[in-house]
Amino acid sequence: MKIGRTARLLSGLCIALGLLAFVVVWHNWGDTWGDTRGAGWRHANGDTGVGNSRLTAPHHTPPNTLPNSPANGASHAPPSATAALSSSEKTAQIERGLYLARAGNCVACHSARGAAPMAGGRRIDTPFGAVYSSNLTPDAATGIGLWSPQDFWQALHHGRSRDGRLLTPAFPYNHTSVITRSDSDDLLAWLQSLHPVSQATPGHTLVWPVGTQAALAVWRTLFFKPTPFQPQPNQSAEWNRGAYLVTGLGHCAACHSPRNALGASGDVNDLSGGLMPVINWYAPDLTRDAETGMASTPLSGIVQLLRSGEAGHAQTSGPMAEVVQHGTQHMSEADLRAMAVYLQYRAQQNTPTPAKASSPPARTPVSPLTAEKGIKVYERHCVQCHGEQGQGVTTATGKIAYPALAGNRAVLLNDPTNLVQMVLYGGYGPATASHPRPFGMPPAVLELDDRDIAAVLTHLRTQWGNQASEVTPLQVNRIRAAQGH
Repeated sequence: MKIGRTARLLSGLCIALGLLAFVVVWHNWGDTWGDTRGAGWRHANGDTGVGNSRLTAPHHTPPNTLPNSPANGASHAPPSATAALSSSEKTAQIERGLYLARAGNCVACHSARGAAPMAGGRRIDTPFGAVYSSNLTPDAATGIGLWSPQDFWQALHHGRSRDGRLLTPAFPYNHTSVITRSDSDDLLAWLQSLHPVSQATPGHTLVWPVGTQAALAVWRTLFFKPTPFQPQPNQSAEWNRGAYLVTGLGHCAACHSPRNALGASGDVNDLSGGLMPVINWYAPDLTRDAETGMASTPLSGIVQLLRSGEAGHAQTSGPMAEVVQHGTQHMSEADLRAMAVYLQYRAQQNTPTPAKASSPPARTPVSPLTAEKGIKVYERHCVQCHGEQGQGVTTATGKIAYPALAGNRAVLLNDPTNLVQMVLYGGYGPATASHPRPFGMPPAVLELDDRDIAAVLTHLRTQWGNQASEVTPLQVNRIRAAQGH
């Protein structure tokens, strides 16, 4: 009896594991099973599957909804009609691809410091180890020189390499799955117009078993599903264009949404903010006016911030400065406004009415010792640039030299991580066409201890009408320790 019961349990367990394995395999590779010839046949015979693939047809750009051209909004022919492009058409396609690459800030991850652009090799640290970005130049051996449009589309839409290997989610393929097939083809056309660079990608150093294909397949089954863009018919074309850019190429939620213990971010339209792992910057909640001002800032102000990195009292810093410098400053006015329209709509939908708005929580009085120390540190290190009343300094042309601290939302965030980062390591705003020489802040990591930093940040957060919580030495210590300093 016991043997029979054990056998039935083992049989049931085997069936359950078999079903689970089938589900995982189907989720990650099931879309390829319809092609009885296999990927190898396509590579050998040059058949990209474009035009007759069931993955392609549903995702063409809807007319007058998602303009691909930054200049006039005109869409271009679907992939099936671009098999033989004229020289002028190919040039136009490459120009569109360059624009899309800039909008997606591809160069930031796919270029190592001091190396050729887009040749990959940049180390990206994660809580599970390091991954290295791929070489996207058209080198046949180490890059994507042999990739077809279908191969590239597979990587963007399904997160799989040309050989079917699953890519690590450090590449935000949940967001690139939003991108239309026509934009994918344009992007590849630009990449394959670059000078080929022979540079092999270093091997990832992820802890076992995180980097294995089996672990990636299970992770993707739990947290990844392609989400091609679906226009909202009750919204304007401008709103839909903004939504497409924010959730797709812009991959804003990759930073501006919380991540769980397994490293998965929220949905592609989750903009609720979160701490960016390893680099330890807090990406604010874009739907909360108290954190970003998206709901109340004029559209022109949001556009200016995305284009120049500064607007009014706001100035981008940290990872967002990199996004502006390499990405959004190169986008068209129409696309920046479309993004602003979408972001402001999202923020206004989440803004409480005055009757429901909560009053600020009661603050614990700052001790006289902390207050005195904060004043001394501020007078010694900060007042020359930020002013006695925290008013900041502007240039003769009205650009921000040193941002105002009074009423600054970045100063008032509940999470003081970004403030501690700026005091410890300093930094510059982005260098943009309209603000080519941004002023910077020197690092204080070797000058100020945890008590000094806590005191001066508490001073900033409680003076000139600011009402935010005290920063403690323990908070500073934890943030410093997370950076290895």
